[in-house]
Amino acid sequence: MALSRVLLATILLTAGIAPAADPWVTLPGGEGIGKGKHIVFLSGDEEYRSEEALPALAKIMSKHHGFKCTVLFAIDPKDGTVNPNVNNNIPGLEHLKDADLAVFSLRFRDLPDEQMKHVVEYVESGKPVVGLRTATHAFNLKSKTYEKYTWNSKEKGYEGGFGKQVLGETWVDHYGDHKKEGTRGLVAKGEEKHPILKGIEPGAIFGTSDVYEVKLPLPGDSKPLVYGEVTETLQADSKAVVEGPNAKKKKNAVKMPVAWTKTYQTESEKKARVFITTMGASHDLQWEGTRRLIVNGCLWALGLEDKIPDKTTVDLVGAFTPTMFKFKKNQEWKPGKLPEEYFK
Repeated sequence: MALSRVLLATILLTAGIAPAADPWVTLPGGEGIGKGKHIVFLSGDEEYRSEEALPALAKIMSKHHGFKCTVLFAIDPKDGTVNPNVNNNIPGLEHLKDADLAVFSLRFRDLPDEQMKHVVEYVESGKPVVGLRTATHAFNLKSKTYEKYTWNSKEKGYEGGFGKQVLGETWVDHYGDHKKEGTRGLVAKGEEKHPILKGIEPGAIFGTSDVYEVKLPLPGDSKPLVYGEVTETLQADSKAVVEGPNAKKKKNAVKMPVAWTKTYQTESEKKARVFITTMGASHDLQWEGTRRLIVNGCLWALGLEDKIPDKTTVDLVGAFTPTMFKFKKNQEWKPGKLPEEYFK
């Protein structure tokens, strides 16, 4: 059972955090690179624990860099608790109207038109977009109104939906062996001085989420920054996988991009900056280099690349004990938590 809001409010106020009156949480802005800017984080996936990852990232962006941050969740309408398996309800999407950046970490959401409307208006506004992990297949919409945003859209000119058109790829397949082989980030040749990679040491980008397959080359002006080296185990010091001559996938002979930039041209001909990494499970945020990649990606998307310091502060704020990714039928995720509980 979730903590009562009265008890939880007491705990949060003791910790210096104002409890939320709504099924989302907003952290205040302050001094720093992000002063006066608002980031909206959209969580909602059944596997990679975006309800853990995005609060952790929001706390970093708010405390260390001065951004106002609003985190939205998949909410069970029956009791107001966070439930990633409810795929048709993310309250608070109206916050996108005054957002300067939207960070998507969604998976196969089937949002009603009144909620999806805010997403589409934001994307078509030309404001920047950042996508993490399953954002490539963020939507699986049954309504015809915004059907083209669906991950497997066949609409002419919008094939592959939001993932392909906005981020550069939709769901294809696992490239690494899921839950057995990890991802080590290798900087793309010639991109070593890109602002997003500033302050990231060789080998510092790692995650236990496996490499996703993408269809090469990536579309349009997509620019790969980091390729994924498939590792033998989920340990950061693991060796790279070596495939035999009869292997179906030459995992480390043909490496997949795991982070890239691109632009998205809206229907009104505006161009939005886009940063996407197919890493970003909550478990991946244990590695400083991976956090720095995402934080720098947000700063770049906002047009703040000239203000990225030599080594962006990405220290975790408060306790962070991420859950290993699994689906509900066999996972460790415990239902019944209110949004505020992810900010204790």
